[in-house]
Amino acid sequence: MNVNEQKNSGLSAFGGVYTPSILTILGVIMYLRFGWVVGNVGLLGTFLIVILSSLITFLTAFSVCAIATDRVVRAGGAYYMISRSLGIETGGAVGIPLYLAQALSVALYTLGFAESVVQIFPAWADYQLYIALAITIGVGILALTSAEIAIKAQYFIMVAIALSLLSFFFGQPVEETQLEWWRSTDQSFWQVFAVFFPAVTGIMAGVNMSGDLKDPTKALPIGTLAAVGTGFLIYMIIPIFLGLRANAQTLIDEPFIMARMSFWGGAIALGVWGATLSSAIGSILGAPRVLQALVRDNIFPKSLSFLGQGAGKNDEPRLGTAVTLGIAVAAVCLGDLNLIAPILTMFFLTTYLVLNASAGIESFLDSPSFRPTFKVHWSLSVMGALGCLGVMFLINAIATIFAAIIVLGIYLYLQRQELEVTWGDSRRGMWMALLRTGIYQVEEEIADPKNWRPHILTFFHSPQKNWSLVKLADSFNHKGFLTVASVIPQRRDYQSKQNLENTVKEYLTKNQVQGLVKIIRSDDTFGVIPQLVESYGIGALIPNTIILGSSTAWLKEDWETHQQYSQMVTQIHELKRNILILKQNPQQQLKKYRRIDVWWGGIQANGSLMILLAYLLKNDWDWSRANIYLKLVVRNPNALKSTKNNIKALIEKLNIELIPEIIVSDESSFETILKENSQGADLIFLGLASPAENFAQYYHSWLKRTENLPTIAFVMAANDFPFEEVLQKEG
Repeated sequence: MNVNEQKNSGLSAFGGVYTPSILTILGVIMYLRFGWVVGNVGLLGTFLIVILSSLITFLTAFSVCAIATDRVVRAGGAYYMISRSLGIETGGAVGIPLYLAQALSVALYTLGFAESVVQIFPAWADYQLYIALAITIGVGILALTSAEIAIKAQYFIMVAIALSLLSFFFGQPVEETQLEWWRSTDQSFWQVFAVFFPAVTGIMAGVNMSGDLKDPTKALPIGTLAAVGTGFLIYMIIPIFLGLRANAQTLIDEPFIMARMSFWGGAIALGVWGATLSSAIGSILGAPRVLQALVRDNIFPKSLSFLGQGAGKNDEPRLGTAVTLGIAVAAVCLGDLNLIAPILTMFFLTTYLVLNASAGIESFLDSPSFRPTFKVHWSLSVMGALGCLGVMFLINAIATIFAAIIVLGIYLYLQRQELEVTWGDSRRGMWMALLRTGIYQVEEEIADPKNWRPHILTFFHSPQKNWSLVKLADSFNHKGFLTVASVIPQRRDYQSKQNLENTVKEYLTKNQVQGLVKIIRSDDTFGVIPQLVESYGIGALIPNTIILGSSTAWLKEDWETHQQYSQMVTQIHELKRNILILKQNPQQQLKKYRRIDVWWGGIQANGSLMILLAYLLKNDWDWSRANIYLKLVVRNPNALKSTKNNIKALIEKLNIELIPEIIVSDESSFETILKENSQGADLIFLGLASPAENFAQYYHSWLKRTENLPTIAFVMAANDFPFEEVLQKEG
């Protein structure tokens, strides 16, 4: 059996989840701060705080139950749930801080234990640090010995806490008092809420032990909901007794007031010690299992892979426990963790927030693969996530921001590592849902010039041989879609086609080009390309700009092939697509990216599209320092001044950096003017007329006339779109 799949047959729902969860929820706040809460906001205010905070915990528990009953939750608890739902990067970004928070929490709880001992026995004040170290090492040894023994030890702690509660309930008033339903002090309601809320955040103590449960799918929901429900009932009952036995000011001034109210005050001390010990044990058991899961998923470098090893038949993370114990001991030696305690709380709340988000997203997407037996509506999970976020800012806004920065930093780091996983997650489903909504929305709306951008489909023989074509297509792409396509012979089987697609995808990724890949099989290349142009796309999301390599048949005087190519261009134009034909000069490859010449004949159709494409090209990093020259030819010298004024006014209106050059023909042919004025350009834009009966001859003449010139982009705009409206802004 794989170590990831081993289970501890000796742990059940109540032994594995209920005990640590309920003991962590019934924490020190109940003994030392509950009276302060009641004294500041009164009985109704306390009820409201308990209900609001427990509601957030209940919603988080529902989300945990939904995820736990959909799939088997292995070692790692919350990390495992998040990584399998929102991806390994998100899981790691939450899991690493969660591990550190749990490891440092051991020190927080043992220091709290030592502090309570010193309060009861003031003579031991000089030994407070040693007491904390002894308890830390003690719980560490207990966890190293056996998780099962450590969990069973919590039964004795539970007895101590139960005894303290009974002693409190059978106690007596400390003074004459009148029950105050509502109070207002220097502490605002939300300040008091922030103090109380950590008392209900212990549900992860059981979830982190998921890998040791006999049946986590059954145990996690039962144990988690039982823990939250029991804690809620106790928290609703205790304020009544506190309010009836002491006045508000006494409750505020005396942290240990419950001991005075109890039948036996020593039982309250046992309760405090039990709560701190239980929390410390829960953390020392949970943290190594999160670390083990992180290491096994290759979140950490391979040099730390030994921390993922398990020991014994139950696959216990003893090496991870030893490391966690070392961190806790080091933290205890520092003595005061008050500075980092708020950030630790934020890490726990961040975990709850992301768990709620995971369940909410899974439920909202309604994926067939998400089939929990404990069904929760996505809106409840979203409410839980928003509640966690709100509480984080209420407790400590600065700590929230710091925690968010740390989580985001880890996420970005893991994203750059490009970790490979063997499971799927809901991110693809999220994008599919957004894409579905977007496509239907775009389909319903009328296309408008304001939102036009090129969605490019380009064709190549191989990405290596035609890389300049693909690279130029990528340079034109401005938050649109780019698809690179190729036609292979029909005799190639499907597997060969798939292999070529994968090769091209890898090549694009390697060269940092974001694009889709489409390979089609056909022996009629010129015939199938227009068919692909017509059929490719979904809804209104279709390629509107087709980029082709120039026909080379004319160089070989292969007139039949040239005619087929020209017919293909004609068919694409009839489909109302923009066409860009790239004619390259082998002796003048695109390398300098400094000068773009646009030979312009007016604002209509080709003229507007060429300027737009030149502008988009200049937004690309490689072309960012290029100058765009807008070149016009006038035959009458008398028209030179007025043309200059008109062009200057137009450029100011376009808000595009263009350098106008107006050339007087002096009876020279355009071919001569073109060669004289664009020989030093890196890329030349020339407009082509719409195809007519003699288009093959017309296009052939242009190929001949532009021999020995730098790279040329022949542009043919779709005849049904107002590109001049895209170019010119109405005032």
